[in-house]
Amino acid sequence: MFPPGSEGFDMGQLLQQAQRMQEQLMSAQQDLTEAEATGSAGGGLVRATVTGAGELTDLQLDPSVVDPEDVETLADLIIAAVRDAHAEIQRKAQEQLGAINADVAGLLGGGGAEANPLAGLFGGAAGGPGGAIQGSVVDDDDDERPGGSAPSGQGT
Repeated sequence: MFPPGSEGFDMGQLLQQAQRMQEQLMSAQQDLTEAEATGSAGGGLVRATVTGAGELTDLQLDPSVVDPEDVETLADLIIAAVRDAHAEIQRKAQEQLGAINADVAGLLGGGGAEANPLAGLFGGAAGGPGGAIQGSVVDDDDDERPGGSAPSGQGT
């Protein structure tokens, strides 16, 4: 359970180190929640800004992409821009939490990606594609409820 050669280690020191790491983690989580990232699509014609908490805070559309005859393309560009912004938030999370993750893995005597105690903290593997937060802002269903989730018993 403890790293090899850890006989005679100071339990008090270990607890202090764990408390410091917990404080660092809480601070990093707060910073990431307040962080913003902007994603773009269509060569910058559509720009979306999201917070680390997943809130869409700004959406900028170049007038050239607003074609009443082709709203599907505009919708696709908006979705792509929001996903791009979420990917940037995931990258920031991985960057900020990487050092803390290494400390935790070292404290636990593990290492490497397979021993990642913070994986999934912000949805999916930290910084990896397919995080749970991705795509959650855009309502791409025809129902009138925010978030696009279908009533129970109906498929999406």
